Amino acid sequence: MGNEIIIRDAKPEDGERLVEIYSYYVLNTAVSFEYKAPSVEEFKERIITTTEKYPYLVCEKNNKVVGYAYAGAYSTREAYSWTATTSIYLDKGCRRQGIGSALYEYLENRLRKQGIVNTLAGVAYCAKEDEYLSHDSFKFHSKMGYTKVAHMESIGKKFDRWYDLLWMQKKI
Repeated sequence: MGNEIIIRDAKPEDGERLVEIYSYYVLNTAVSFEYKAPSVEEFKERIITTTEKYPYLVCEKNNKVVGYAYAGAYSTREAYSWTATTSIYLDKGCRRQGIGSALYEYLENRLRKQGIVNTLAGVAYCAKEDEYLSHDSFKFHSKMGYTKVAHMESIGKKFDRWYDLLWMQKKI
């Protein structure tokens, strides 16, 4: 009972908690290529803008938001209307508990219902793990059925180091 999770649509009011989760990755890792954590107001706006067309989900455990996942447009060109990008972030203390898998499965089901057939995830990567970036995101996406379709080298610079970006794809 205490480990029960609830997945629901994100609301602008979730912005403060989502900033707490995301800020860790922005400030301490190369998982996100942002340098500065967004404000709560900016995050609320991101939720509002995203939910105009795509799902934005949060996962609650013991009545606390512990993660979120969302989709977005791959491109504004009409021919790409059946492809969406996906992103996921979990509270750093809530990884490897099945929350990410549950969130992505729920997200994929919602995307399927709206006619999306391809999902793409941009995954920060480095050949040798360092204190800012592990292979966890790559492993997670691989486990979820994503396949590496592109590897762009030294595309993002953070913490005075260059990081690669993998594009991973899943037909849903």
